[in-house]
Amino acid sequence: MLLVSAVFLVGYISTNGLPGFMPHYAGYTPHHKHHHKHGRHLVGKAAEKAFLEVPDEKSCIKTSFEYTKKPHRAGSEGDLDTAKEFLAHLQNEIPMSVPDEVPIYSAGSPESRDAILSIPKTRKPKAWIDIYYPVMNTPLDRNLQALDDDGKVIWEADLTEHADDTDSAAGKYADAVPTFHGLSRGGDVSGKLIYANYGLKEDYDALLEKGVNFTGSIVLTRYGGNFRGLKVKGAQEVGAAGVLIYSDYRDDGAVTAENGYEIYPNGPARHPTSVQRGSVQFLSMYPGDPTTPGYPSYENSTRTEGENIPKIPSLPISAENAGKLMELLEDEEWNGVVRLNNQVDTKVMPIWNTMAVIPGYIKDEVVVLGNHRDAWVLGGADPSSGTASISETIRGFGTLMKKGWKPLRTIVIASWDAEEYGLIGSTEWGEDFAEFIDKYVVAYLNLDGSVSGSRFSAQASPLLAHLVQKTALDVPHPTKDGLSLWDATKDNGELFGNRTDGQVSVMDAEALEVYDSEFANMDELGVGVLGSGSDYTIFLQRIGVASMNHGFGRTMNDPVYHYHSIYDSQRWQELYADPGFFRHVAVAKHLGLMTLRLTDSIVLPLNTTHYSYELENYLDKVEEIVSAQSISVDLAPLRDSLHSLQAASLALDYEKLVAERELIKILKSWKKKYSKWKKLQKKLRKAYCKWQKKVFGKECKRHHHRHMHGMGMEMEMEMEETTGGRQEYSRISLPNLPSGRKPRLGRLPAWIQEQREQDDREILRGIALHSGTDSNFASHRRGCTRGSVSESEAAIHHHPPFAKLKAAVMRVRNVNKKLVSFERGLISEDGIPAREWYKHLGVAPGKWLGYGATTLPALTESITFEKNATLAKYEVERLKDLVDGMTAKLRV
Repeated sequence: MLLVSAVFLVGYISTNGLPGFMPHYAGYTPHHKHHHKHGRHLVGKAAEKAFLEVPDEKSCIKTSFEYTKKPHRAGSEGDLDTAKEFLAHLQNEIPMSVPDEVPIYSAGSPESRDAILSIPKTRKPKAWIDIYYPVMNTPLDRNLQALDDDGKVIWEADLTEHADDTDSAAGKYADAVPTFHGLSRGGDVSGKLIYANYGLKEDYDALLEKGVNFTGSIVLTRYGGNFRGLKVKGAQEVGAAGVLIYSDYRDDGAVTAENGYEIYPNGPARHPTSVQRGSVQFLSMYPGDPTTPGYPSYENSTRTEGENIPKIPSLPISAENAGKLMELLEDEEWNGVVRLNNQVDTKVMPIWNTMAVIPGYIKDEVVVLGNHRDAWVLGGADPSSGTASISETIRGFGTLMKKGWKPLRTIVIASWDAEEYGLIGSTEWGEDFAEFIDKYVVAYLNLDGSVSGSRFSAQASPLLAHLVQKTALDVPHPTKDGLSLWDATKDNGELFGNRTDGQVSVMDAEALEVYDSEFANMDELGVGVLGSGSDYTIFLQRIGVASMNHGFGRTMNDPVYHYHSIYDSQRWQELYADPGFFRHVAVAKHLGLMTLRLTDSIVLPLNTTHYSYELENYLDKVEEIVSAQSISVDLAPLRDSLHSLQAASLALDYEKLVAERELIKILKSWKKKYSKWKKLQKKLRKAYCKWQKKVFGKECKRHHHRHMHGMGMEMEMEMEETTGGRQEYSRISLPNLPSGRKPRLGRLPAWIQEQREQDDREILRGIALHSGTDSNFASHRRGCTRGSVSESEAAIHHHPPFAKLKAAVMRVRNVNKKLVSFERGLISEDGIPAREWYKHLGVAPGKWLGYGATTLPALTESITFEKNATLAKYEVERLKDLVDGMTAKLRV
């Protein structure tokens, strides 16, 4: 009798709900009606598989064409057009509400501030454009002349690039952006021409040792080896009056006319008139707007003179013009005097960062991915190949969202502006929101140009190195069957010489040495160290956010990449860099998978142990330098501290494993109990319906569910269909409250407002869904709109073990905080001497390299440049204090 009563009671409740509890209260309007159709919430490998099906070569080519069809130099009208185009792409691909007016905010305005600072509470995707106001320049008059003893012009350079309709876009816009240096000093100077090779510090030092007097001279250097701005800085410091920088055929490897290749646009060799534009900012001092170092460039910002820009003029020139100057230098009758005239318009200009947010379940952990959008001219490789790739990544995210995916962590997407002038858009944003980044951002993934050659490479914080490699191993090689994207790190081009005269093709030994040095600074996995030259700089080297940069670059056996030239075009991309755009798509997939694994992993995939051992490898390099110097520095205390850090990191590895395992164990246990209850409920209901039909001849009524969300609460309501199709509420399911709190049914709106643990429940729901515990946490009804909650998701609130779950979640969250703190731990507020903007004492752009990295920079430079034992000892102590602090934070 007792069993029959139980069957009747449970069956009645599951069929008819609790009697007398009807949700008819003022102001409630139900919505999101769904029938009993269940599907899986898209997570894990299923989400990755669905994402990988989206990036498409045809779509990528189309996007590339749109961004390369006209010039879009930073601050120009074309640049603003591309900012709006990228915004429209975000709004079209990511499900979001689109405002009637284009959301463009002036940096520093309440709207701009709120767009970022509200992210930890944002529940719906959004996109907008921020305007910053840096100081930049544009070219006016330019001349390069060779003069005789009387000051008469004996030769004048043609400073334009000569393109024809073979490459239609290049032909149309050949002189739309004159050849000049961004942030160069205006001036009209004359002096003796001195050739200084690559313009490295070693080159200047060697010439000084030979007795060369640079005072008042014009220095001619070739591109390569270091950042162009440091070539100018080196000349300025030795007393030169101006600098010319040219592209040398010797640096083109095997792919030269001398080796039998036709020149572009008819072949893969360098066009003689191609010129590399670019910024000559002193990048190793600080990036960003020169006049607002350390703070954002608002329209009304107080400005300085700018200490990281040259005081002498410079011009970029072609290989053809440099060749003529070399011929003149060999003429003993020529006095060697050249005139360099560079007139520029320097002023405050607007730039436009386009931003978007995809909110996750965990809103106080943010993954940022970005690519710059501005180009010197058309930007076929730099940056539009990157823009095309990231656009495919965004399409992938949008498709996943439409299929039910929501990231565990929040994603911020950025299309940076004015990177070409000196990382300005990202730097100003980073200086504007430094506290937000420090508090919330767990990783930054950067994409510059994604394809300019055949070799894939990645540079990253050691925290991300294993994730970078593992993800690349999971992406197919774009052009070779059976291989992975990681295998493309060994690709070396296919052009090894095409001579018909029987002679062996030649390559310049010094150029090969410089090229090989770019790949020398790698870890044991083959992941490079980040120097500077792209938008990760503010994140990694000032704030301490683990960062990554990746893409396909040119080898010495690939078609010549006309860097920052009019010939960096769509035609060149399609014909020589990436026919079919398979490499573009591979990069999009790698970026997307990296993002998914960072956002959706319960424990962040950051490897502190690899990093702690890499730090000791960095110290080994310092020890080698010390042994070659006459300076005595005791590195043993620092090494001991690194060993302690390694031990603490190994302990954290164990804690990572146990914390995640314990959380999933609790979730699985709860899922098992809940599944048993649901099976029992279904069985009892079936028995009750059978009994009801037998006794009363009456069928059980069909049920529908409605979901209501809003005012910080989510509920599930069961509906009954009555005669005539009219629907009435028979049951409402409310989330369980923490102990001691019960709903006041007569005052439901007030009860809703009193909920204080919504964020915790949101995090728990996200972790449950992304943990792969099973369908009870991972399923949803097809057709649910964003923000609704399915029956199985609502199951989380049906008496789960809140106390255990909360403790387990907090344990995992604490582990993640420790992982993120590791990179932050290498930040010193005092920064690196003489360039204090850079605060990371683990890695920084080399003082005289710019692009290239120097590890343990303050310590290394105290020995290599300062040769000061006292300063070196101080830097050892500074590093030791940082490392000891990192160890303390890691200890469990």
